[in-house]
Amino acid sequence: MNKPVYILENLSKVYSGPAEDVSILQEVNLEIFAGEYLAVVGASGSGKSTLLHILGALDNPSGGRALFNGLSLADLNEAQKASFRNQDLGFIFQFHHLLPEFNTQENVAMQAIIGGMPRAQAMDMAAQTLHLVGLGQRLDHAVTTLSGGERQRAAIARAVLNKPRVLLADEPTGNLDEKTGCQIAELLMELNTNTGATLIMVTHNLSLARQSGRILELKQGRLDKYP
Repeated sequence: MNKPVYILENLSKVYSGPAEDVSILQEVNLEIFAGEYLAVVGASGSGKSTLLHILGALDNPSGGRALFNGLSLADLNEAQKASFRNQDLGFIFQFHHLLPEFNTQENVAMQAIIGGMPRAQAMDMAAQTLHLVGLGQRLDHAVTTLSGGERQRAAIARAVLNKPRVLLADEPTGNLDEKTGCQIAELLMELNTNTGATLIMVTHNLSLARQSGRILELKQGRLDKYP
């Protein structure tokens, strides 16, 4: 079996509320392996997005550790976290967060340009990646003219542009109709298979989760195998 890219050790997350502290994650222990397609399910408010944010170094645990290739993410400084997110991760959210003032190709290239890649190289890579996700004919289209499914494909192209080792997907089909959602799910599976990137998805959609290689459930802050 591939070695784990993530190891979570007794992970916990507690938020301070106005009346009392709220425990979101409790004693989460988990290994996530290179190339794996893992789905985490749970009700709204169960902590799925919080878990994903910790994996993406967007938030720190209150206790325990989240290790990526042996390094504790919480111990990284802000510059190191930014580099980790830019080089190793691709984020796919429920809402695509595309910029309406730029065309499709520019939207996909933008993060790489901001990260220091020469514009011509970033635009060329964006074109290649958009062809990969089936949007090769939409390069110069305004993103406001794209369908919901096309916008999500563009967001996925942006996420995989730098060939990340890990894709973190937060309800990637939650804002789409069933047919389009199935198409996006198939695309994510293809990317996981063809690129070897580890795919970690949180969702409340059990049909989508069942397409993964392993399903875990977050319930009352604890993570366990889905029945």
